Amino acid sequence: MISSTNKRAFKPIYQRIGIKILCFLLVSACSFANKSYCFRLYLKDKGAPPFSISSPEAFLSVESVERRMLREVFVDETDFPVSQAYMDELIANGVSPVVQSKWMKTVVVESPDSAVVEKLKSISFVDSLTCVWNGVDRQGVLSCNEEDTSWFRSMDNPLEKLYGYAENQMEMLNGLRLHTIGYRGKEIRIALIDAGFMNVNRIEAFSSMKLLGARNITFPGRSVFCEDDHGTKVLSCIAANLPGVMVGTAPEASFLLIKSEDTRGEFPIEEDLWVAAVEYADSVGVDIVSSSLGYFRYDSIVNYYSRSDLNGQTAFVSRIADIAAQKGLLVVCSAGNEGGNEWEKITFPADVPNILTVGSITSDREKSSFSSVGMTADYRIKPDVVALGTMVCVINSAGQVQYTNGTSFSAPIVAGLAACLWQAFPLLKNTELIKLIKNSSSQYQHPDAQLGYGIPDMLDAYNKANHDAWRSF
Repeated sequence: MISSTNKRAFKPIYQRIGIKILCFLLVSACSFANKSYCFRLYLKDKGAPPFSISSPEAFLSVESVERRMLREVFVDETDFPVSQAYMDELIANGVSPVVQSKWMKTVVVESPDSAVVEKLKSISFVDSLTCVWNGVDRQGVLSCNEEDTSWFRSMDNPLEKLYGYAENQMEMLNGLRLHTIGYRGKEIRIALIDAGFMNVNRIEAFSSMKLLGARNITFPGRSVFCEDDHGTKVLSCIAANLPGVMVGTAPEASFLLIKSEDTRGEFPIEEDLWVAAVEYADSVGVDIVSSSLGYFRYDSIVNYYSRSDLNGQTAFVSRIADIAAQKGLLVVCSAGNEGGNEWEKITFPADVPNILTVGSITSDREKSSFSSVGMTADYRIKPDVVALGTMVCVINSAGQVQYTNGTSFSAPIVAGLAACLWQAFPLLKNTELIKLIKNSSSQYQHPDAQLGYGIPDMLDAYNKANHDAWRSF
């Protein structure tokens, strides 16, 4: 769910009281409609994989192994995928695998027949299951003219300022100084997980961007450069490099673009798609995952999340974000835009302790009215920090400057500058980097549920890391 609009999500049923009744109700709800069905299977184990921890290159990229070695993170059996024998048995039972989570031991399968539930329950390695999709033509999408190679050039008048119309959002965090001393994100690998990156491959502002690759988790084999431009705008906050018009916070970083969102509706399967995106990003060796997606409600499912679940351990996506942090990734997440509605609080997975949750402020350095607030259910400070999220400069799918609102955009602004800091101090662990940023923020001594630790001063963070003084706090 895109955090620049009202988001909805689903509570993992297996953790709730009355598990049998609730699972029955969900499966029954799927059974009465003439639609396609997807089920999340919780496995007892992952089978016997033909891998060894001593040879991690067989199931992780060289870059992923190198990143873990650099930051002292060990490869273990949680990194093994579900065995092919298990996948073959699922297929033999009349279902098609959609995505899996090696970290959570789950597989999502699809079938045109809801009666397959009884078959799935009887498989020896299946512990439990829940319905995560009940819709028509899950793979149906809008058409995309990939033969169009027209170039989108900016029609905006260049300013004398190098950072153009985006200078204010950089200055607020003292990010210009980091760039001046030579840190612009070089050698840092950033994965953006979003709804789509319309026309990024044809926009002048991204022409110098280092693209590691693109992957469509939602619609495998289809382009990520169609259908939705939310990711285009998010990406521009970090990667745009058009002097005088817009320069992002880490224009020399390398980028992996992943589509995990299905904007046609809100179903629990979107959590599984997000999880698959994070695990893929980890497996190919990125340093940072920046996500401007958030979850707390789904279509036709009422009150499956409550504020009491904001503990970093309940939501499916939150549990995966926590594991990603344990694997050494810096996960940067938008706080959500629910501050002005009934929910009010941060969305999932923004409740996870060891990720960097970013809220929104105005140009007057006041909290944006829409920005979601804390605290978490277990009384932790969230959001962690804030950045400009009201009237943010972005590049839209036509390649032009646009001003827009949302924590969707404050999060990547911070993610890019975190990349610059990591470039300067590559031996820092992700938790140390988060601590450094929080300790260098405007209200570090008196954090609150509105702005967290406040507005980061990235030059101050750089200076603290140089002197190592921050480690004593």
